[in-house]
Amino acid sequence: MRKVVRRFRSLPIRSRLALLVAAAVAFAVAAVSVTCWFIVQGKLYDQVNDDLRKTAYKTRESPWVKQAVNSCTQTPQNTGIRTTYAEVVTEDGTTCVLPNSLSAIKVTQADKDVVKKADEADATGVFRNGTDEDGNAMRVLTLPLPLVVNDGTTTHPLNAALIVATPLESTQSTLNDLALILLLVSGIGVVGAGAAGLAVARAGLRPVDKLTEAVEHVARTEDLSVRIPVEEEAEDEIARLSRSFNSMTSALASSRDLQQQLIADAGHELRTPLTSLRTNIELLTRSEEMGRPIPPDDRKALLASVKAQMTELAALIGDLQTLSRSEADTPADRVQVVALEDTVEAALRRARLRGPELTITADLQPWFVRAEPSALERAIVNILDNAVKFSPEGGTIDVTLKAGELTVRDHGPGIPAEDLPHVFDRFWRSPSARALPGSGLGLSIVARTVQQAGGEVALSPAEGGGTAATIRLPGAPTAPPGLP
Repeated sequence: MRKVVRRFRSLPIRSRLALLVAAAVAFAVAAVSVTCWFIVQGKLYDQVNDDLRKTAYKTRESPWVKQAVNSCTQTPQNTGIRTTYAEVVTEDGTTCVLPNSLSAIKVTQADKDVVKKADEADATGVFRNGTDEDGNAMRVLTLPLPLVVNDGTTTHPLNAALIVATPLESTQSTLNDLALILLLVSGIGVVGAGAAGLAVARAGLRPVDKLTEAVEHVARTEDLSVRIPVEEEAEDEIARLSRSFNSMTSALASSRDLQQQLIADAGHELRTPLTSLRTNIELLTRSEEMGRPIPPDDRKALLASVKAQMTELAALIGDLQTLSRSEADTPADRVQVVALEDTVEAALRRARLRGPELTITADLQPWFVRAEPSALERAIVNILDNAVKFSPEGGTIDVTLKAGELTVRDHGPGIPAEDLPHVFDRFWRSPSARALPGSGLGLSIVARTVQQAGGEVALSPAEGGGTAATIRLPGAPTAPPGLP
């Protein structure tokens, strides 16, 4: 059985569908054919039984029955009784064949049981299948037959049974012909169902073939521009699968483009600090090789430059790692309920250290969100760093948190309107900020972190000059039950 199942599973899906359809139709046709045959058999036997019953009642009322019993040892004469097979069996086991009966009928125990009940008022006849002396199939009816006979000296009652039969040859021939016809029709139906199932499977799986070809093409060529045509109004499983494939290839193509763009941008940004490091290291190496020491002040400045470039390079690599981490890489256990006002307070302490000459005011109201604590704090630090970086000396930064909306407002030069659509792009830096330290990844990290937390972030010009950064995060003003 396991081998059959294993072979069935190894067949192409079209063949499996065709076999399943053929098997289902074969089962249905077989059930209908067998039911039809039994119904016809029952109807034919009912007709035979009715004819046999009429013949038996007519024969039982004939006066020749009693005469045949009295003289059953004599050769029966033609009495004119129109029965095919008829005989009487008595309680002592004597069998008397009636005149005009073609042959004797084999007596069974069922016939003898009817004889024993012949004197009962409610005794009924019994139908059965039997044979004559020549072995021909018969439909037999045995009726109780109470008699009064004369043995030559006395008259006494005698229990007997009248057995009447009719050949089943024509009935069986009809049933055999019907079985042959049903078998032929069933075979044609099963073959037709298999062919129809194969045709339906081919037509139904044609979209799957296109999908398979598209997947094989993508696997072979890595061409993610392949799309499967889908009718707009189609809502079946194949259409949904095709739309899902198109969406998947679009997402993969977009992801690959972003990855390539990230690699290109990262390579461009890494080239500057690496070039500077190589130049400085080559100067130090050449000085040692040629035995011409660099003046102490110049050497100190050179080493400070190397250290600064290494720090910038390390920060850039850290930002790239943070930004390239996908949402699926963030473990679910690191996302938790965070008190946003506490996170903002921690970020403010770091911002005040970086801009001690600035005045940073804070108005924070309680708000609880679900996010990764370290990532959320880094995003807020990046927003505050931008405000510190672009604020004039002695300037003011206003920080407010109300109803889940965090606003950081500085009084710097502001962002030109034409630059606002690009501020969250990777490695993008406005012309006025290219001379300042930074990698151009800070706001991209902010946007990614806020989106992961289900919120949104925006930068806009502030009234009176400067820039207002707004972060909106879903949450609640009170902590969920169970939190301290």
